[in-house]
Amino acid sequence: MEEEHPIRAHPIDQANLKKWEAFMKGPDNSPYEGYVYHLAIDFPQEYPLSPPLVYFNTPMFHPNISSGKTGTICLDILKNQWSPVLTLPKVLLSIMSLLTDPNPDSPLNSEAARYWKKTNQEDYYKKVKELGEEYALRELPTN
Repeated sequence: MEEEHPIRAHPIDQANLKKWEAFMKGPDNSPYEGYVYHLAIDFPQEYPLSPPLVYFNTPMFHPNISSGKTGTICLDILKNQWSPVLTLPKVLLSIMSLLTDPNPDSPLNSEAARYWKKTNQEDYYKKVKELGEEYALRELPTN
């Protein structure tokens, strides 16, 4: 049986191909495992010369993702390291990788960065799971 891909992305409306949504499974062996997160993607007029605007609609607890309903993502390829050769699948895989390998020294969420830096990350995992239980999906949507 073929393994299901952990990310799905598609235009929200075929009449406007500049607005997409994505669903991303939390990476295996991470506190995000078992949850599915909803992301919004807006392609600016200047795309592919400018990066897409990507943010989490699902509230997250992560050093490089702002808290709240619009989870801004602090990731260099979405800012100053953007290149037109980066495809949407590469961007989404980079975001997935960020979930397991955050940069707590450049946080958008200082509380999450403090929790991450602790030697005992039990509290970090607990916070991630609390938000996951409340806001995340359990399975990738079929459409």
